[in-house]
Amino acid sequence: MSLVRRLRLPALFCALSVLLCELISRPYANTGISDEWPYLLMAQKLAATGHVLYNGWGAPMLTWQLYLADAAIKLFGFSFTAVRFSTVVVAMLLAFVLQRALVLAGITEHNATLGTLALVLSPLYLMMSITFMTDIHGLFAVVLCLYGCLAALRAPNPRKAIVWLNFAVVANVLCGTSRQIAWLGTLVMFPSTLWLLRAKYRDQRHIWIAGSAITLAGFITIFACMQWLKQQPYVLPEHLVPKSFSTTLVIQHLVFLFLDAPFLLLPLFAVFLRSLWNRNRYSLAVIILTSILYTLISLHRGYPFLMEPLWGDWVSPQGIYPSNHIPGTEPLFLHHGTRLVLTIASLGGLLGLILSFFRDHPPPFKKEAPESVSWNQLLVLLAPFALTYTLLLIPRAAEDSTFDRYLLPLLALASLCLIRYYQQRVNRRLGLFCALLILMMAAYGVATVHDTFSFYRARAVLAAELHSNGVPDTSVDYGWEVNLGTELQHADHINFPTLAVPANAYVPVPPPPPGTCPMWWYNYTPHIHPLYSVSFDPNVCYGPAPFPPVHYSLWPYKTPGTLYVVRSKPGKS
Repeated sequence: MSLVRRLRLPALFCALSVLLCELISRPYANTGISDEWPYLLMAQKLAATGHVLYNGWGAPMLTWQLYLADAAIKLFGFSFTAVRFSTVVVAMLLAFVLQRALVLAGITEHNATLGTLALVLSPLYLMMSITFMTDIHGLFAVVLCLYGCLAALRAPNPRKAIVWLNFAVVANVLCGTSRQIAWLGTLVMFPSTLWLLRAKYRDQRHIWIAGSAITLAGFITIFACMQWLKQQPYVLPEHLVPKSFSTTLVIQHLVFLFLDAPFLLLPLFAVFLRSLWNRNRYSLAVIILTSILYTLISLHRGYPFLMEPLWGDWVSPQGIYPSNHIPGTEPLFLHHGTRLVLTIASLGGLLGLILSFFRDHPPPFKKEAPESVSWNQLLVLLAPFALTYTLLLIPRAAEDSTFDRYLLPLLALASLCLIRYYQQRVNRRLGLFCALLILMMAAYGVATVHDTFSFYRARAVLAAELHSNGVPDTSVDYGWEVNLGTELQHADHINFPTLAVPANAYVPVPPPPPGTCPMWWYNYTPHIHPLYSVSFDPNVCYGPAPFPPVHYSLWPYKTPGTLYVVRSKPGKS
């Protein structure tokens, strides 16, 4: 046990589990996925020129993420897989640090390990860990700040507390240059920690002075970074105040987004199912009210019964990233029976958690050690961050652009609170049931990552077939994300409507000719004039083109998926 503690083997196990799951899923494809296409090309240009050059897509700053990818390119040469695996390395480090942070929060090694695995082996985390998106890098910045703040609160003396405060700010500011919302660690979580330390060391003013100086330095650095970013050409401005605001739309987005959390953390919510059998005077009322509310939400959305995953973006019933906006319907990964079981387990676990708050005779709390972080301290540390983060989701919800990946920072904080509460109020040890659910969700995640990359490899094969027949990429609608990569081969930026620097960077694009097969975000990629489109259905648009379809494997099914090339315009192409 001494060796285990010294080598941090449980945390290392969590990190290696992420790597193992990614390798099993065969995550390689010579093409970009979703928003990462422009980011991949930025990394390639950085390696070639030594400069960070933005290209008119997305608002993330990306800086440290790009330099990490630059190191991978210099070591292995440019490839989509090499750049993506720089994110896998960060995901592994994140799993390691998260496990240690949970232990610092007063959770046992066993429970901290299972709690970490419940998040890092979830389908959402595994999918984001093998893309060059910014979500894992941003989450890493938040978890590093959380670890530093917890270590400062647990520090035996003010001097060590100041060291950990420095670590928290430096790590968060540096890693937050990938995804700016991660700077909420410095802007919100760090001041909360400083307030708690002020109460702990009332007679030692130097820690308050040192902490204030660190806070000011962090604020100034973040402000300087934002001013630098504003001056860069082809950076999309981010607006905190939406142009239009619909209260109904915002509430609908946030409700369905947060109702996905019990499914994405199923192993940690489902352990509360046992509370449904603990009868008390509140149980029946809570169950009835919750059922009525869920039914009303379902009917408002236009469905008799909504099933998980409710929001469905990166983790969807199709099992692959579904927002390709190519014609036809993707093969279904989660059938209705499976979704019903997952919905009952997820929302039943959430209901059981709520009912556990009203138990008539709760078991006694395990006494906290004097040096451990109390619940009051956790509330002060985490609640302002969670509230601020949620408020910053409102502008995105108002613009109808919230995604399940935005939940990752809140899921990390939720896992800490859920495990600690379960450990102190329900059972001291997460059992076999939780471990089995983690394995189930990991298998689900591996299958969806495999299916996603299998689909993208098939689309790359179709592109090679069209190239061999003399069809240029600018004559094919491969789906919006590949179209972005094609556009950047012929222009230095995406033709995005809100570009402000340089002036008049956006050029209005006339509508496509009448009768053309619809193309998603046609005005973003003016160099593409499709004669053909990639489709899941050979009979959409103007029927099949004279190119063979491509089949791709789907786990766990034997029936393969199929991609077709169809005509985008009437007549012979």
